[in-house]
Amino acid sequence: MAGALDGRVAAITGASSGIGEATALELARSGAAVAVGARRKQRLDSLVGRNESDGGRALAFELDVADEAQCRAFIEGANEQLGGLDVLLNNAGVMLLGPVEDADVDEWRRMVDVNLLGLLYCTHAALPLMHAAGGGDVVNVSSVAGRRAGAGAAVYNLTKFGVTAFSEALRQEVLDFGIRVTCVEPGMVDTELQSHNKHPAVLRSMERAAERIGTPLSAEDVARTVAWVLAQPRHVGLNELLIRPVGER
Repeated sequence: MAGALDGRVAAITGASSGIGEATALELARSGAAVAVGARRKQRLDSLVGRNESDGGRALAFELDVADEAQCRAFIEGANEQLGGLDVLLNNAGVMLLGPVEDADVDEWRRMVDVNLLGLLYCTHAALPLMHAAGGGDVVNVSSVAGRRAGAGAAVYNLTKFGVTAFSEALRQEVLDFGIRVTCVEPGMVDTELQSHNKHPAVLRSMERAAERIGTPLSAEDVARTVAWVLAQPRHVGLNELLIRPVGER
């Protein structure tokens, strides 16, 4: 049986775990060839092996999205080695929470570098390729934190509000070129993202939130959503999708 994404090529950042890893597997099951990028090359190689054992095509690229040259090499390498570029999933992200006062400003820089600049670098490299090919899809992973700000998450909110705003402005720029832009905003997902945090107050707040919510989203829940977005007819634009656990307020 033909897959919904047969013949498509997708480049996925932050693919060594969580949403990126799950989406690489989901898109491959739907017939897409996938280029996966992240800093942990060994985990990417394992992911490629899993895809290939299922009959898919996949390539791994060691990638720190904070490095513009690496982003360009990743996008252009995916295009050249897999025969095109139809989908860019800007998924790489870090969440380093805590109060603004007495914050470690290096953590701010890391969030801006990864959550914003990395997304911009990859998109900048991908757009000319998609434009020349007559279309494509850019899917940006924001967060519920890109819709709702709260104490202790100010700089993370700043980056994710930025992703959401950028996605809408980009959508308007590229719609005449057949390029669709979708911003996906997950609520609490059971991934490594929370483990980036060490601040005691942040950890307590996360524990309380998890108790209130009950069952969080899985990475696979978000991956299926992305695959569904990409499988829509070309005239259908799903521009902004908020996906949360039922128990999340």
